Parts: sequence; C-alpha cells; structure tokens
Amino acid sequence: MSTSEAESNAPMGKPSLFRVLRDQRKTLLVALVLVVATYWIAGQLGEWRLAGCIAVGIGLGFANHVLTEFWLLKLISSGETPTRARIAASTFVRLLILTVVAVTIAVFFWPDGIGLLLGLAIFRLIALVMTGIPLLKELNKV
Repeated sequence: MSTSEAESNAPMGKPSLFRVLRDQRKTLLVALVLVVATYWIAGQLGEWRLAGCIAVGIGLGFANHVLTEFWLLKLISSGETPTRARIAASTFVRLLILTVVAVTIAVFFWPDGIGLLLGLAIFRLIALVMTGIPLLKELNKV
C-alpha cells in the first residue's frame, strides 16, 4: 500500500471548527482583505456605516462558508450515507437563517444596510471561484 492510499484510508479524526478554520486559511485571508479594502475605500468617501454593513455581509458569508464546511466534515467523518432530503433540509435551514439575519440587519440599517447584501454576494462569488478553480484543475487531470 502506498503512502497516498494509507492517507486516504486513515481515519479523519474528530471534526472540529478549529480544523475547518485551519483548512480555510486562504478563504479567511480573502475575507480579511475584503474587509480591509472595504474600510479603506469607504473611509476615503466618509461612508463608515456602509463599510460596516459590507464588512458584516462579508463576515456572514464567511460564517456560512465555514459552517457548511464543518457540516460536510462531520458528515464525511461519520461514515453514514447522506440522503438528498437530509442535505436539502440542512442547506435550506442554514440559508433560511442566513437570509433572515441578513435581511433583518439590512432593513434596520437602511439604506446603508444594502451594503450587507452586497458584501454577502461579493464574498459568496469569490468563495465560489476559490472552490471551483481547484475542482476544475482536478477535472482537467482526468
């Protein structure tokens, strides 16, 4: 058995939020760069409240990303086969909570609150690209 086979058959260990955060270092770095850029650009314009809303949107996007990864890690390490209904229900609940929180904050801080939705969308797009590029590279190897 080669070392790569031994690594793929080795137990993953107990899933933890720390492990997910460690695995998502690049995503965390991107989120921090986006927040700093937001405050720098909006600070130049004197729009601190808008910058705060965009930063909260980026933070909510990052939290959703990490919670999704944590849930997937727990699911994979449990060894059970997930059903489509279970995956759909979990995704629906997570996105429903995210939507309620985001829209509530956006309405409370209106009109600057729209920046929260903008920050959430920008982070989601960048996270999708960061997730998709390695997948496309892997598919091209096959």
